[in-house]
Amino acid sequence: MSSSHCFENPPALDPAGGGGKVVDDFGGQKAYVAGSADSKAAIVLISDAFGFEAPNLRKIADKVASSGYYVVVPDFLHGDPYDSSNPNNPGMWLQSHDPQKAFEEAKPVIAAIKEKGVSSIGAAGYCWGAKVVVELAKVHEIQAAVLSHPSLLTVDDIKEVKCPISILGAEIDRSSPPELLKQFEQIDHFVKIFPGVAHGWTVRYNNDDAAAVTSAKEALQDMKNWFNKYLN
Repeated sequence: MSSSHCFENPPALDPAGGGGKVVDDFGGQKAYVAGSADSKAAIVLISDAFGFEAPNLRKIADKVASSGYYVVVPDFLHGDPYDSSNPNNPGMWLQSHDPQKAFEEAKPVIAAIKEKGVSSIGAAGYCWGAKVVVELAKVHEIQAAVLSHPSLLTVDDIKEVKCPISILGAEIDRSSPPELLKQFEQIDHFVKIFPGVAHGWTVRYNNDDAAAVTSAKEALQDMKNWFNKYLN
């Protein structure tokens, strides 16, 4: 399910942010890319409702790229991230941003990565993006997956996953409460609940909050460890 948590604490978007570059057509999608295209392993990062211009998401992309991965962050929201100043119901935004559509759009992106000679691909999704990653994981499009504070997921979704999947959840989360994520763990997948943090903490944290930064860094390291284990 999704909740208001998915649309709270919006970041200040920066289209020019990050140390990588924005390309207009990567497998049919505008995308932020970082790292060497000669890498044999790649990671696709799929954003939450605030899109691929979120500064912390691009920081994550750059840090993952610095570990030797080729990183692609597609704009599956097509320049239309959720606008928290708009009084429209978040449900209306979700109706026009179906994760299933993004899943179909992700297939050509992955094909474009493979054309570069990449031998293994992982994907990480945040909130809304986690649903897209799970759909990719159901059909052997990727070799490993990481979900951070996921939304819109069910136990049946997780049962269909075909690759190793790590789920990083928040103690305070109406979209994916710990009791739901613990059910996912019973299906032989790794689940970790971060205490004292709320939905969105990995990409929408306050840089002036030392505890929040520490938790986000821990989640990033967990993600990199997971991909290092299954993609290298």
